[in-house]
Amino acid sequence: MAATKSQGNAFGIFMVGITTACAGLAFSASGGGKLALVVGAVLMLISLGLFIKIKPEEGKVPSAIQPIALKLIGIVCAAGGWLVVLYGLHLTSSVSGRFATTLVGFAISLVGALYFLPAAANKNAIWKA
Repeated sequence: MAATKSQGNAFGIFMVGITTACAGLAFSASGGGKLALVVGAVLMLISLGLFIKIKPEEGKVPSAIQPIALKLIGIVCAAGGWLVVLYGLHLTSSVSGRFATTLVGFAISLVGALYFLPAAANKNAIWKA
């Protein structure tokens, strides 16, 4: 998603570039794959240049420091949920046990990513100044 047309163009070029680079990496043994990898890398560099060019046009940025405790809790929850999923795969060999630990881990990750991290970002948001 982009807020302006120039951001949308840069993002579109980036998406085409990263897709082409990934395809080139997958088929890097062939000549066409190497060409796709180079073309994708060039497109990603072009999009980087476009992003840097439009950065000053985005407006003011928040100057207040975001609360570190909420950020850390969100990151620990998001990463910890995936660790629960990975540990659950080794904890049991039954499908229902793995499914249960996966759901628990996924729920923990969602709480971190959808509750704590946005709360940290919105604490000192620009529109609240």
